[in-house]
Amino acid sequence: QVISGGHYDVDCYVEDPNGKTIYQETKKQYDSFSHNAEAKGVYTFCFSNEFSTFSHKIVYFDFQVGDEPPILPDMNNRVTALTQLESACVTIHEMLKAVIDSQTHYRLREAQDRSRAEELNGRVSYWSVGETLILFVVSIGQVVLLKSFFTEKRPSSSGAGT
Repeated sequence: QVISGGHYDVDCYVEDPNGKTIYQETKKQYDSFSHNAEAKGVYTFCFSNEFSTFSHKIVYFDFQVGDEPPILPDMNNRVTALTQLESACVTIHEMLKAVIDSQTHYRLREAQDRSRAEELNGRVSYWSVGETLILFVVSIGQVVLLKSFFTEKRPSSSGAGT
């Protein structure tokens, strides 16, 4: 997910160890991709921002590697029904996974909102400095103008007499 920068979109691709592209998307803000690795080795992923070179972006990504082990031993090969305690444990585990997903979502939203707030803070600071400068220029101009109203202009003597 793109947290901040530009129009919140980025290009992404994933390659397997053989160089085959297994995932490719352009201008996406958020996406999810599941893949079962068929080959051992180093998988390469790349986030590209070449269409928007002037805006820097912050990207969040999360890897989940491997299958989750069963909560209870021999849960997949079980013949009898789960006891009330075991079913409660399974329910609690599923709810905790949902809570973890929600927390991740809220952390991403908080990061986006913080980025927007810091950008807005910078704009407000520059605007305040500009207003302060304009205020000083206007106040100095008013003092000079008022001073010119109350100063006596002496006629110049040109020596045209007597």
